[in-house]
Amino acid sequence: MKLYALCDQDTLNSRKLSLQDFVKYAKKHKAEIIQYRNKNASLEEIKENIIELRQLWDGFLIVNDKYELVNLCDGVHMGQEDLEEIDEDILLAVAKIREEIGQDKLLGISTHNEKEIKNANYMDLNYIGLGAFKQTSTKDVTNILGDTLDTLASFSKHKVAAIGGVKLSDNFVNVEYLVVGSGLYEG
Repeated sequence: MKLYALCDQDTLNSRKLSLQDFVKYAKKHKAEIIQYRNKNASLEEIKENIIELRQLWDGFLIVNDKYELVNLCDGVHMGQEDLEEIDEDILLAVAKIREEIGQDKLLGISTHNEKEIKNANYMDLNYIGLGAFKQTSTKDVTNILGDTLDTLASFSKHKVAAIGGVKLSDNFVNVEYLVVGSGLYEG
């Protein structure tokens, strides 16, 4: 499995870690992708952090939700709620984002159940995030998939990234990427 490192700004702040510290951890664990998520900053601050990350990181860089900044990185990851803000019809929301970002950028969305996975199969995506696998410290989650995550992943025609409480030691059959956030600093 490949490592997809989630760089959550709130977590960095709470641990007094810099973006440079995070990239050091990501490189140490041989991450292939970094997703930058910042739910509490202005678009300008997020832009500045993406620019700094790009200078530190030469692997794939994904921005969370802020598809208007995709020209600074390699793709965007969207949550279900964020898609609904673009259009009530998630299929149309994804189509709008794909049109905006083009085919050369990665596009992934979060999924949480079989219905969302099967809907995603009709979308022009590069991957889905599936979870939450376990409880996580970076987000409030109510739907824990646990041992069913691997079975649900088998329904996807897209590459699957396990999300939510994932540790470096977790192993799945139908998952290509482990999305590891705060667990990156442990061990």
